[in-house]
Amino acid sequence: AAHLAYLGLYALQHRGQEAAGIVSLDHEGAAYSHRGMGLVQDIFPPEVLQKLRGDVAVGHTRYSTTGSSVLANAQPGIANYHGGPLALAHNGNLTNATELREDLVRKGSIFQSTSDSEVIVHLIARSEARQPEDQILDALERVEGAYSLLLTIGRTLYAIVDARGFRPLVLGQLGRGYVLASETCALDIHGAKPVRELQPGEWLKIEDGRVIDLPPLPAKPSRRCIFELIYFSRPDSMVFGESVDRVRRALGHELAREHPAPGADCVFSIPDSSNAMALGFAEESGLKLEHGLIRNHYVGRTFINPGQAARDSKVRIKYNPVRDIIAGRSVVVVDDSVVRGTTSRSLVRMIREAGAREVHFRVASAPIVGPCHYGIDTPTRGELIAATHSLEDIRRHLGVDSLGYLSIEGMHRAAGGGTGRFCDACFTNDYPTAIPTHVQEPREAARSGRA
Repeated sequence: AAHLAYLGLYALQHRGQEAAGIVSLDHEGAAYSHRGMGLVQDIFPPEVLQKLRGDVAVGHTRYSTTGSSVLANAQPGIANYHGGPLALAHNGNLTNATELREDLVRKGSIFQSTSDSEVIVHLIARSEARQPEDQILDALERVEGAYSLLLTIGRTLYAIVDARGFRPLVLGQLGRGYVLASETCALDIHGAKPVRELQPGEWLKIEDGRVIDLPPLPAKPSRRCIFELIYFSRPDSMVFGESVDRVRRALGHELAREHPAPGADCVFSIPDSSNAMALGFAEESGLKLEHGLIRNHYVGRTFINPGQAARDSKVRIKYNPVRDIIAGRSVVVVDDSVVRGTTSRSLVRMIREAGAREVHFRVASAPIVGPCHYGIDTPTRGELIAATHSLEDIRRHLGVDSLGYLSIEGMHRAAGGGTGRFCDACFTNDYPTAIPTHVQEPREAARSGRA
């Protein structure tokens, strides 16, 4: 099972590059655990995987939004529990974690990490209910925000999605066994057959080789994260019932209709998450699609790399212009989003240096004007260029001849749903939950894991 979890984490490496971990359980219920900082391939050499025995395993790859980037916050977390070892992997962010943590500490709880995910473990341990399912429910009744959870108690595996369904979780079948992952691409790597995506509020347990549906959490309005489809998920995945590739291509079509670039010679993407968007823009506009920037695939994703200095230093390592395509031409550059503007500005400068006559920048999402409190690392308004600058200010800052953002309505049309289906709070400041009253400082403010 640990080897299958390892392959799944390999497929989900794009969701987190800071740390990873696997907890496995053997037939007697004994737990084996290994966690490390860095990439999956470096953390789990063959000799480590061989020690993770058993036919039940939970894996996690970490992109932090709550809790500092240190080994103590790597997941899955593991704790001693009277029903057997308890291992927890959490994708999301709890908006009331600070208040809950302070209350638990006052009552004597001792935390081993600064991750919000550990709050759930302490709440389960303090429940006075007798059955594990009731203890889990007691804990979840107190937490607010986004969580897709994989939780083992002994050899029983629980999978739970919060009632608004912010983050994805999919169930697959592999032979006589079952697998769960954030995206279908992690099922594909083992040849597992997708069974279904867990819906908001759905939870189940896998016990003795059987999937048992448990009563759903109290219903709340569905708020799937639209940024999963715009940026976070892999294009070969199905997320929230949608093909990520189809949505991104549709975003490009919408963008070309809203913000054409008459007179431009060609269009190209900032690879890789905007590749399909540039293709859609080219299909709609009739412009020739080119590969104007080449990405070095041995460098990770700049947006989810902790620390602005790390992001800046990686831009020139990560991308290189194809001068023969760019020199003397008017180019349309398509990106999926602009968060802080620093990466985009560096890339535009690079394209200018390669000889572009004009640079028309097109963004296949709306301006990001608010922080995400549900699992994307945009913790303060001060870091978001669109929250504090006008469109013309941003155009001048990027150094482009024209700038166009996709409308919120265009985003929702491309994503295949009305405005009520998705969470778009980072684009609208319309948050579906109460948001934290404390203001976190960027970077090393409380950060959590992503599965």
